[in-house]
Amino acid sequence: MNQSNRAGKLGIFLAACLFAVSAASAQQSQPPSLTSSGQQQEAGKTGSTQAAGQQPAAPPKIDPAEEAAYKAIYATPDGDPDKLISLGEAFVKQYPSGKYTSEVYGRLVNAYLSKQELDKMYAAGDKALALNPDNINALVVIGWVIPHYYDPNDMDADRKLDKAEGYLKHAITLFGTMQKPAQMTDEQFEKAKNGGLAQAHSGLGLVYFRRQDYEDSITELQTAEKLSLSPDPTDFYILGVDYKAEKKYPEAVDAYNKCASEPGGLVSACKQGADEAKKAESSQPK
Repeated sequence: MNQSNRAGKLGIFLAACLFAVSAASAQQSQPPSLTSSGQQQEAGKTGSTQAAGQQPAAPPKIDPAEEAAYKAIYATPDGDPDKLISLGEAFVKQYPSGKYTSEVYGRLVNAYLSKQELDKMYAAGDKALALNPDNINALVVIGWVIPHYYDPNDMDADRKLDKAEGYLKHAITLFGTMQKPAQMTDEQFEKAKNGGLAQAHSGLGLVYFRRQDYEDSITELQTAEKLSLSPDPTDFYILGVDYKAEKKYPEAVDAYNKCASEPGGLVSACKQGADEAKKAESSQPK
């Protein structure tokens, strides 16, 4: 499977989904982070401590130059990866532990993915997650990319699949506790969240496929299909292979046909897969 075009589109798509969730906070000089219920509880604990008579912690100082640099990055569209990389790399060099640095590394993950510079993408993801283990954009993108660029001859292959599985499951948990920004409508929030969830389940489906765990792969890819407004033809292809391995030939034919109906490099392979599944079904004892 040729992932180059798909991966580039994914970088832009995920950024649109995941950063849309936090767009409302940009105007409030806050990083576009996704808020979980756990974070809300910690805030509550802080409030109760202050009520008991302790002095409240001083708010972090605002650096106008850092704010301006961050807003310039946030305003840059993901369709301009070269500009994002230029601004982003300058920012993380200037503010290596700033309050926005993890989010900037998250933008760099998408930018490097769209340019197919995977080593730099992985490095940016590691730095984003070192600063914030809940950086959901980095979790989903890195977790999705690893099984798509899987090399069974890599001595680290199993460890990498384990890493992807952990990232994607953690992201799914975070999506479950995510709070809707006040300035987003319910529809906007659900669309953005479901887009990210679809990619997380899609990635998990491929992780399980790589392990030849076809049953769990089917479950995850079916979930991704239900959540996504634009299902990935690669997912349908893998579903066809999964169903065929499980000898569920009618389901395999249906998945292959869905794949073949989408323009792209998999059309011929999916048509062939559908024909083979039909032949396999017809050869089964009645």
